[in-house]
Amino acid sequence: MDASEQPPPPPPPPADSSGESGSSPDWAELTHECLTNVLSRLTAEQLWKGPMLVCKSWLRASADPSLHTAFDLEARFESSRESIHWWSPEFERRVDAMLRSAVGWSDGGLAAIRARHCSDRALDLVAERCPNLQVLSIKSCQSVTDASMARIASRCASLRELDISYCHEVSHKSLVLIGRNCPNLKVLKRNLVNWLDPSQHEGVVPTEYLNACPQEGDSEAAAIGKCMPQLEHLEIRFSKLTAKGLTSICDGCLDLMHLDLLGCANLTSRDIVNATSNLKNLQDIIKPNFYIPRSVFHTERYGHWQLYDERFQTDVFRI
Repeated sequence: MDASEQPPPPPPPPADSSGESGSSPDWAELTHECLTNVLSRLTAEQLWKGPMLVCKSWLRASADPSLHTAFDLEARFESSRESIHWWSPEFERRVDAMLRSAVGWSDGGLAAIRARHCSDRALDLVAERCPNLQVLSIKSCQSVTDASMARIASRCASLRELDISYCHEVSHKSLVLIGRNCPNLKVLKRNLVNWLDPSQHEGVVPTEYLNACPQEGDSEAAAIGKCMPQLEHLEIRFSKLTAKGLTSICDGCLDLMHLDLLGCANLTSRDIVNATSNLKNLQDIIKPNFYIPRSVFHTERYGHWQLYDERFQTDVFRI
């Protein structure tokens, strides 16, 4: 084919509705309102990993207080297998840094926090700047103590849901303060590690932390029963409370609708029936229905072995 037979050049691209040529739009030129509207559809993790790194206008939009009413990393933790690295000081500092940034960006509007492995340092800032906090879920925080929980109790009176599961440095003293200062508290989760079969945590959770598992089941139960009368949902898995402690809870928390006692090995079926008989609103109860091998307890501690027929409902672990 000679030059005279060459096909004509393609036509120029058609103009778009704005009169511009068909080039890609400049996303950096979106208004702040448009950007925050788009970014509001992202998860916290997506927000941190992408938009903040695009350009200055996107960074400013990503830090808008309207996008930081909730700080939620729980889905990420739930979707990953627990790692020994989560229990390291370096990982704790990273979670703290993220939480502190979210607190600053929220401009006092942070209402819900769901995280793990943070410390007193981050929670002190939460207590100082987030007076409208309603949900605080901080499971597996080895560096959260009664000190920061006391500040949360005194400054976050709107708290209605608290999860301090596996926080071994938090004691019944914090439960008393939270109960007295947070009258709207409806949900408390105070689950402990499975001390009956700690092998599931070996190699991940530090041994010294496992050994520090709280022993004051009845003291915590007394604090709950005396100071949290509005509770509707209570989880105390693997608590070492006795029948006395359960009775304290049920006598003081008459509005309970959900009660989770899985792993509470010091309770019998009779204890549970007697204690919960006055809970008229109780809809759901999870009992400590698992089998404990004879090697775990000395039989003389409980008397005749027939007691185990009453204490445990099945012959398999349900953990």
